Amino acid sequence: MAGPTTAQRGERQAQGSSAARPPHGGTDRGGAGRRFRLPGRGVLILVLVLAVLGTGGGIWVLYGSSWLRVEQVKASGTQVLTSDEVLDAAAVPVGAPLISVDTDDIEDRLRRKLPRIDSVEVVRSWPHGIGLKVTERKPVLLMKKGANFIEVDEESVRFATVAKAPAGVPLLELVSGDSPSLRRFGADRLLREAVRVTGDLPDAVSFDVRTIQVGSYDSITLGLHGDRTVIWGSAEQGEAKARALTALMKAAPGAGHFNVSAPTAPAASGS
Repeated sequence: MAGPTTAQRGERQAQGSSAARPPHGGTDRGGAGRRFRLPGRGVLILVLVLAVLGTGGGIWVLYGSSWLRVEQVKASGTQVLTSDEVLDAAAVPVGAPLISVDTDDIEDRLRRKLPRIDSVEVVRSWPHGIGLKVTERKPVLLMKKGANFIEVDEESVRFATVAKAPAGVPLLELVSGDSPSLRRFGADRLLREAVRVTGDLPDAVSFDVRTIQVGSYDSITLGLHGDRTVIWGSAEQGEAKARALTALMKAAPGAGHFNVSAPTAPAASGS
């Protein structure tokens, strides 16, 4: 009996391939289809409800509960100021929700009420604390005011008036009177020049300076212990003058007067 012709075999193969393929537009009912199935409507509603409850609960914990409220306020970094002074000026709302405390407002209030504070960082210490990390200004110069002294920092800020002069801080003496230099530059400019000199003084000399006399912009004289003097000149070339003064004091330790107004030609005299 004759077998199927070539044409018949081709027709059968085409029919088999067509039967194996799913209908046009259909999907395989295997694992791939199940992996991409979207959750049902009820599941989506449940997820949304849980999210709303979770958000509402979190807000209540932060703002409405008694778990995260301010109970302790601590100040650190004080030197001249006391912790009580800082705490009183900060006026942190004890009992308020910790999350609601306005840290920027506290920082501004502290700097305004206590000018001695140069910077302050207000930090939340969960779950119940507020920390106040204070950095105080340091005086580099004093100005006489009656029986008291005005403290001036390295930025020429007059930040406090004290009855007793702190040790190791020189006194500014403006001896310019009604000089053209004072009229031209003003007392504030001459003060800044004196402050600038304090920043350039060698360490070995800075604690030995008792006074800084300013006669004009380019006439600044240092008064040291033991009635010694240093003619500094202007505040320009401060580093070079500091090096020249250090070398001059080593070369002539018994001298009483030093002149570094021209740092390339320093001079020492007296005893």
